[in-house]
Amino acid sequence: MGKYKNLIVYTTTIVGFSAIMYFVFRKGVALQATHAVKTPVGGGSSSWADFIDTIQHNVAYPLAILLLQILAIIIAARIFGYLFKKIRQPSVIGEIVAGIVLGPSVVGFLWPEFSAFLFPAKSLPNLQFLSQIGLILFMFVVGMELDLNVIKKKAKDAVVISHASIIIPFALGVVLSYFVYTQFAPQGINFLSFALFMGIAMSITAFPVLARIVQERGLSKTKLGAISITCAATDDITAWCILAAVIAVVKAGSVLSAVYTIIMALAYVIIMLKVVQPFLKRYGAKYSDKESLSKPVVAVLFIIMLLSAYVTEIIGIHALFGAFMAGVIMPANVNFRNLFIEKLEDVSLVLLLPLFFVFTGLRTQIGLLNEPYLWKVCALIIAVAVTGKFVGSALAAKFIGQNWRDSLSIGALMNTRGLMELVVLNIGYDLGVLSPEIFAMLVLMALATTFMTGPALDLINKFLPEKETLTPEQILTEAGKYKILVSFSSPQKGISLMKLAYSFIRKNPDQSGVTMLHLSPSNELNTYNLKEYERESLEPIEEEAKKLNLPVTTMFKPSLQIESEITQTANVGHFDLLLIGFGTSVFEGTLLGKILGFTTKIINPERLYDTITGKEKLFEHSAFEDRIKNIVKASKIPVGIYIDKQRTKFKKVIVPIFSISDHFLLIYAQKLNRNNQSVVTVVDATGVIRQNPEFRASVFAMEEDSSGKFILLEDNDGLQHSLMDQQDLMLISYDNWRNAVEQEQEWLGNIPSALIIKP
Repeated sequence: MGKYKNLIVYTTTIVGFSAIMYFVFRKGVALQATHAVKTPVGGGSSSWADFIDTIQHNVAYPLAILLLQILAIIIAARIFGYLFKKIRQPSVIGEIVAGIVLGPSVVGFLWPEFSAFLFPAKSLPNLQFLSQIGLILFMFVVGMELDLNVIKKKAKDAVVISHASIIIPFALGVVLSYFVYTQFAPQGINFLSFALFMGIAMSITAFPVLARIVQERGLSKTKLGAISITCAATDDITAWCILAAVIAVVKAGSVLSAVYTIIMALAYVIIMLKVVQPFLKRYGAKYSDKESLSKPVVAVLFIIMLLSAYVTEIIGIHALFGAFMAGVIMPANVNFRNLFIEKLEDVSLVLLLPLFFVFTGLRTQIGLLNEPYLWKVCALIIAVAVTGKFVGSALAAKFIGQNWRDSLSIGALMNTRGLMELVVLNIGYDLGVLSPEIFAMLVLMALATTFMTGPALDLINKFLPEKETLTPEQILTEAGKYKILVSFSSPQKGISLMKLAYSFIRKNPDQSGVTMLHLSPSNELNTYNLKEYERESLEPIEEEAKKLNLPVTTMFKPSLQIESEITQTANVGHFDLLLIGFGTSVFEGTLLGKILGFTTKIINPERLYDTITGKEKLFEHSAFEDRIKNIVKASKIPVGIYIDKQRTKFKKVIVPIFSISDHFLLIYAQKLNRNNQSVVTVVDATGVIRQNPEFRASVFAMEEDSSGKFILLEDNDGLQHSLMDQQDLMLISYDNWRNAVEQEQEWLGNIPSALIIKP
């Protein structure tokens, strides 16, 4: 009876309460006589027609429209962001372009009915409010990513460059406004307000985009990167203070009447710095780890951010300045800021910020520029912006003692406007200072100046190349040593590769060198998690190296061009061998997947796209993924590709020989034999050793020198299952591995860990 107890209780409960509801429904029908019951919409029509009416009503419901808009916006932003990353542009440029494409300039022009359905006029206020929330969160993150201590250390140089990069374009913007005011200023807007906004529009530098470019190009730890970020940060703070004053003047109508607003803004800043910041400093010291950063703590910080934004909005200097200021005064504790940035960044950047781009795109009507004269004015605006920012910053940098290469690079970086420019332009549009025509021109200017940053840096590097210093100085100057560069993607893979490298030099670590290189996608890092990620990536490597008593040099670098960075470092550092790991198979479940130990079938989305477009065959066996092919092709030194089967001793090594060109494998086999005391079994798989006297003599010499630890098997039986199972490592040439995989050789399924070497 006990085992049926739950079933009886369950059945009794369902049946009993269903009977009660049925009884109530029957009795309730009698009550309808006293009420005028409305006929449902579609009453009298068929059930299918009622269903269709309901669906149409639900589709047009504001919440459904908003969810569909968010879905379309995020998908478009991801697609355009990905495409622009492929052409070495910041993904934010792609997201801005996605917004313009979804607006009246493209979708609205080509498919007006679809545009009216997706972005009906009555839905735009909802989209605007959500985008404003996203901007508030983003500006809060931008404020937190500013390191005031770094700014203080380099304040002298940074202030000169930064303020020159503001005052020069600001003055040029004011001069430009004199010539375009009559034709392009909205009715009722005085010249002072229009000129001030044209000036500030020319003066903005996009600190977040600049920081990303510096990271992506591996400049974070260079003098150029440090001074550029400091200048941009100083520029951001100064520009936002100026913008607050400009907004006050525009809203008040004159400088004199704006004095009260500015006084209140100064009082607000003093309170934030002298009262709120000391409180937050103590707060941050107490809650600086993941365990203590609980929901109540996060709630307090959100309250401070929202209250700060509310106060500045009430004062009249915009809520975004308040959010930015709240971020700036957050506790300087790196762990605290990093934890909080991680909580906010994904929501603000991935979900809410693209809404702002699209809302800007809906306002940007490039079709208004329908005359050659208007495009000439647009070109003039871009020319003035580039001249003021690029030339002004570069000349200021040269004046304080920078060389021409760094000065021009600083100018190119400071000319980046991106998202911050759009924020300013939207504020001007909301205040009625900018007309639709001038707004469209300035949006195009923001896109053009940000887009040209990467190509400008490339041109500077081409005509004024920097001395190649991609590796630490001690690596470049160590002569006569056998040096191995190990590039790894995770600490676990790095440790396996380091143990393999150690096996080649175990007896002579003083006459050898191992460099552990970790490159991380820079678009996944921010200023504050950079150091923590570096520590997490390299600390396990350094600890394992101590256990092995192996002196290693560690290198960490953010980069978007990971493959080219690996090969550049290898080529410039004069290494003797580059070791890399074999990544996940593109099509798991093939022969190659079995070799690597994969059992599931997972198709890489990017490869699937190439298959659909006809660029690649889905079931084609690939001996190497594209990443490895590119590295091997560009490397000027031998490359070892390691397939890890979790065998770390490397005491038994098998070397199959298929052609005369495999002679070089004996060099690596001998290193393992001498330094690691490995027993090496050379398999003459095709009889090439037997037929070549010089090859045979080399093997015999190694046999005599190894005290029986160098064995030659002169037939293909050496690749049999039983022998393979006893081995720890296989050395094989790159070409023979590729041929074996393409021919689906049976012995591949039995291999131990393998080192595939391209000489």
